[in-house]
Amino acid sequence: MEKQAQAMHRADKILPARDDRSVAPQRTTAYSTAELFGGAREIEIEHNGEIYRLRITRQGKLILNK
Repeated sequence: MEKQAQAMHRADKILPARDDRSVAPQRTTAYSTAELFGGAREIEIEHNGEIYRLRITRQGKLILNK
């Protein structure tokens, strides 16, 4: 879970604040599902105090639920 938190933390540092239009947009970083999930089929993501669940389906698709 620590690796997932670090991955999300890195994304926060790369992207400019949404309302700061004076900053030129930077390229985002892509993370593999293997890196994020670490062998699990479901992870939890905390965003603005809410917990979201990101799940890999049997067909290999991603589903995000609040």
